[in-house]
Amino acid sequence: MNGPTLHQTAAACAQELPGAQLEHPFGPDWEVFKVRGKVFMLMTEVPGRPVVILKADPSEAHALREQTSHITPGYHMNKKHWITLEGGEGIGKTLVRELVTDSYRLVVANLPRAEQPVDPHTYAGSKAAR
Repeated sequence: MNGPTLHQTAAACAQELPGAQLEHPFGPDWEVFKVRGKVFMLMTEVPGRPVVILKADPSEAHALREQTSHITPGYHMNKKHWITLEGGEGIGKTLVRELVTDSYRLVVANLPRAEQPVDPHTYAGSKAAR
């Protein structure tokens, strides 16, 4: 990934999402993004490498892991429902933004309808930023 780092790209996308909030419940080394109190993205460094941990549809998560060596099962998370992204070949800005938005939509879809800041079935994120 050229230009912005993996963490900068993921954080910029997350901050644009309606209702998203950044917290540090696990200390300063972990950035945790939540919507209505539910986690949709975590960022930290795992032995010196920046990683982004995101919720993913299990079948899509499996396909992503098969296609890209820089996408692995979720670090310290449910391996079926979460993925870990590392910077590297095949991990571009567009893919990072898509995966962050998909993670957000999956979490929003599980919120009670009255608490959903957007319709998770039609929300596509900021088109201008893509």
